[in-house]
Amino acid sequence: MNSPQVLVGAVEAGGTKFVCAVGTGPDDVRAQERFDTTLPVETIAKCLAFLQRFDGLAAVGIAAFGPLDLQPASATYGCITSTPKTGWQNTSLAGAFSRALGLPVGIDTDVNGAALGEWRWGAAQDLDNFLYLTIGTGIGGGAFVNGRVVHGLLHPEMGHIRVPHDLVADPFAGSCPFHGDCLEGLATGVAMEKRWGQKAETLPVGHPAWELEAHYLALALANYVCVLSPQRIIMGGGVMSQPQLLPLVRRKLVSLLGGYVQAAEILEHTDRYVVAPALGSRAGVLGALALAQAVL
Repeated sequence: MNSPQVLVGAVEAGGTKFVCAVGTGPDDVRAQERFDTTLPVETIAKCLAFLQRFDGLAAVGIAAFGPLDLQPASATYGCITSTPKTGWQNTSLAGAFSRALGLPVGIDTDVNGAALGEWRWGAAQDLDNFLYLTIGTGIGGGAFVNGRVVHGLLHPEMGHIRVPHDLVADPFAGSCPFHGDCLEGLATGVAMEKRWGQKAETLPVGHPAWELEAHYLALALANYVCVLSPQRIIMGGGVMSQPQLLPLVRRKLVSLLGGYVQAAEILEHTDRYVVAPALGSRAGVLGALALAQAVL
């Protein structure tokens, strides 16, 4: 990463809120504002108005919900594409900010941005291979492999993997508009609210929702461990703010792997293997700062 002390702007573009900031890193965030995610024209205008208050910005980083077109040669590079978020399909983000501000813009998925932030300043500073997951309104994952974020054809969509769904134990059909009962359709905050009739944060600690949620998340983690063999898994997002959930996920992951992956990090130190973000709720916006620095 270059020019870490240069002042840059950051935009964490989420499905329910946008967070904008300017600064150089976690110890130097000079201003920050939060906006509800409404329609693109209104939301982007609020972000631009915030950033235009600051002279001397060198670049802007955007960590956004998706799917995104991240192919630099594409005519729609930096655009949100087939999102289920109403009104945001085919919305230009990178181009809109670059044209309005006249600055270089770095863009990636919100989870890749958060992963980058955790690698720079958080729970993955000492690692070359790790996984960052967010469990909230949606589910997404960012993978670092050999010190680089994984992109590929587009970018990983770890929330849309298929996990076993026992319709007798859980008759909920799923909430994903594309796939029904993929992981995102079964385990987001939206899915929990539709299944149980109340918001996840209002469900008591002993509610059966949490055992079921941990079951689905652990199934996903078992697949990711077998495919990517990450050195650590970082789990953020609003649903993971429930303190009872992370220990449940750890226990179920060890059980599902059945002793096949013979690694002390999993078998003996699971509390250091599956962890919360060290940057907490700031992982996304700080990741956007890191994306701005990277584009320099």
